[in-house]
Amino acid sequence: MDFGFFGSVLILSLFFKHFTCQLPNTDEFYVSDFLKKMGSNSSLSYNFSASVCSWEGVHCDTKMENVIGLKASGLSLSGLIPDTTIGKLTQLQSLDLSNNNITALPSDLWSLGSVKSLNLSSNRISGSLPNNIGNFGLIEVIDLSGNNFSGEIPTAISSLANLQVLKLNGNGFQWSIPTGILLCQSLVLLDLSSNRLNGSLPDGFGAAFPELRTLNLARNEIYGRDTDFAEMKSLTSLNISGNLFKGSVMGVFQGQLEVIDLSKNQFQGHISQVQFNSTYKWSHLVYLDLSENQFSGEIFQNLSQAQNLRHLNLADNRFVRQKFPRIEMLLGLKYLNLSETSLIGHIPGEISQLSNLHTLDISSNHLTGQIPSLANKSLKVFDVSHNNLSGEIPISILEKLPWMDRYNFSYNNLTLCASRFSPETFKTAFYGSLNSCPIAANPVLFKRRDNRHKGFKLALALTFSMVCLLAGLLFLAFGCRRKSRTWVVKQPSYKEEQNISGPFSFQTDSTTWVADVKQATSVQVVIFEKPLLNITFADLLSATSNFDRGTLLAEGKFGPVYRGFLPGGIHVAVKVLVHGSTLTDQEAARELQYLGRIKHPNLVPLTGYCLAGDQRIAIYDYMENGNLQNLLHDLPLGVQAIEDWSTDTWEEDNGGIQNVGSEGLLTTWAFRHKIALGTARALAFLHHGCSPPIIHRDVKASSVYLDLNLEPRLSDFGLAKIFGTGLEDEIARGLPGYVPPEFSQPECDAQTPKSDVYCFGVVLFELITGKKPIGDDYTEEQEANLVSWIRGLVRRNQGSRAIDPKIRDTGPDYQMEEALKIGYLCTADLPTKRPSMQQIVGLLKDIEPRASQ
Repeated sequence: MDFGFFGSVLILSLFFKHFTCQLPNTDEFYVSDFLKKMGSNSSLSYNFSASVCSWEGVHCDTKMENVIGLKASGLSLSGLIPDTTIGKLTQLQSLDLSNNNITALPSDLWSLGSVKSLNLSSNRISGSLPNNIGNFGLIEVIDLSGNNFSGEIPTAISSLANLQVLKLNGNGFQWSIPTGILLCQSLVLLDLSSNRLNGSLPDGFGAAFPELRTLNLARNEIYGRDTDFAEMKSLTSLNISGNLFKGSVMGVFQGQLEVIDLSKNQFQGHISQVQFNSTYKWSHLVYLDLSENQFSGEIFQNLSQAQNLRHLNLADNRFVRQKFPRIEMLLGLKYLNLSETSLIGHIPGEISQLSNLHTLDISSNHLTGQIPSLANKSLKVFDVSHNNLSGEIPISILEKLPWMDRYNFSYNNLTLCASRFSPETFKTAFYGSLNSCPIAANPVLFKRRDNRHKGFKLALALTFSMVCLLAGLLFLAFGCRRKSRTWVVKQPSYKEEQNISGPFSFQTDSTTWVADVKQATSVQVVIFEKPLLNITFADLLSATSNFDRGTLLAEGKFGPVYRGFLPGGIHVAVKVLVHGSTLTDQEAARELQYLGRIKHPNLVPLTGYCLAGDQRIAIYDYMENGNLQNLLHDLPLGVQAIEDWSTDTWEEDNGGIQNVGSEGLLTTWAFRHKIALGTARALAFLHHGCSPPIIHRDVKASSVYLDLNLEPRLSDFGLAKIFGTGLEDEIARGLPGYVPPEFSQPECDAQTPKSDVYCFGVVLFELITGKKPIGDDYTEEQEANLVSWIRGLVRRNQGSRAIDPKIRDTGPDYQMEEALKIGYLCTADLPTKRPSMQQIVGLLKDIEPRASQ
């Protein structure tokens, strides 16, 4: 009896052994619950009746009791990870949930102190990364790339002393890199690319990571110099593309670097100074990209030691004119881009020896002669557009084109038989080329035919020809008679004028300007973002109704500005720079192209340009919501009107300020603070982010525009250099109310960044007070200007009296008074006492009118 009882208990215990493992305090339960609740498409394929350690992607310890590794990548997991699921796997060391649709993490995830590897890449996790990440004291790998994280990189990252791999790329992290990262001295790979990071690198950044081999900071707004990386001796891959680094690159070429990407920065100087007999071993170099910087001098003329080079991009710099560099010894080269590098002479035939080459871009140079017969079988991209090449396009190249990904021969003097290409391809890829094909007749037409109906067909053809001839004569006679009757009343439209001989003359209220061109269709318009668009001066005529006064927005210091729509629906403001220039066409084009590359969220982008005779025409994005001058002074808030460009403003449309309403953002302190901060950021970028620094020279309320999203944008930067000394002197004199005190001194002969700072201070006063710089009502001080009035009030601690009544109750008065004090610093009599624009940005950021947003 006793034996039977204990036997039954034993059998039942074995039977229910697996059942007890499904209780909520087991790893098996937590993993299965996680998979089921996250809606995994693969959860049905799991055998939940078997041991969890046998499941795909699950790894257990040696005792088969605890889950130490979980890989659930690409299982279509979606939504918020619930608490008390994977956060309860107390022995977990490796977690891979990459390539899913996870949107948020559980609060108990950060309690997994034993985790060494965490991969949450390619999900949709948003929000800030909590400081709880510092709980992962043993972690070695963190990959959070390809998500929607925002905010600051947490300072608690400093506690991750064992961290070897940190990938935060492809998110929205902001502000500067925290200094705490310097304590992660075990890092081997650091990728912070494609975020919104700014500021400079922490002091000691280069020396902090003795083991670092890969560093990627690309596509941020980080400031710095080459010396920031000089002590990274173990580095093999460096990518800082798309930032604000400047200075020389001498400090970069050192150590064991194999990949160097410095593109889209503000580096300058002669790259030939980086000698091949330096300590850097060029035989290690595999990838080199120095494009879109400001390098000058000559290109490397001796590349023989870089025989392992696979990728070379030096495009879009400011090199001197020079012959094609010797690259025939780079037999492994796959990518070569030397566009816009001022190359002259012929394309060397030795380039055909590069059998692995798949991309060759030598566009926008001054190359002459014929295209050599290239035997490169791997060639997929070939661009020789915008040169002075001539002769036949070699058959060996034409035969490869159907298998190429991209090719462009436009804007040369080439010849080819174009019968094998569609008309669209001929117009886009071979624009300006000569079609040398003979007239192709159908051979069937020349075969002998049966003569039975030959006589009848001949008679029919003659009769038809006579009828057509008679009809043509009657039509011609009628047309001439009608034309003579209507010539007096019908003038040619602007479409017809495009085909008549120039020069073209246009009149405004204050000036007459002339485009001295013979044919409107012969003058090209350059659109930076769409270089293949075939737009000419004729399209500008069409877009502006022949520069009609009805499209004239106004006339400013630089000349008249017109509104128009270019082909492709591009809404633009066309500014005619009528004062002439001391620059040649080539110099003006280079300067305008340089200005077109200067991009910042708070600058009005230069879309393109046109050189029409002596006139330089700048084409800008159209700003839908006018400018600050109009907003504060010219119009009552919420009233719609066309603005006058007498101070360089843009016209508004019906979707502009009126739609916001006078009771909306336009009368709030938060909105005016936003305009001030955005304008300061634009000037800080020009002063500190461009090399050489760009002095605006004409900062005023009418230079600050509002785009479709009511974001502030500063305009007209860099235009003064396009003109002669006469206009520069006029600009230097300044607009009344914006003239710095030093301009009255005879020894002052040039503007400086501190001149811009003074003018910004005046604009800041306008934003806070709503008053004009001169000629307004300044209470008791009737004779004073805005600057002297405000400075007097601030000295007497009475700044609150100057606050615009429209915004007084929309935010704390102390914030507006602090902003007045910033303006006080900006308008100091001595330039040396004024802060820099970088410092002003920091001061304005410290004032956060959140309560009024």
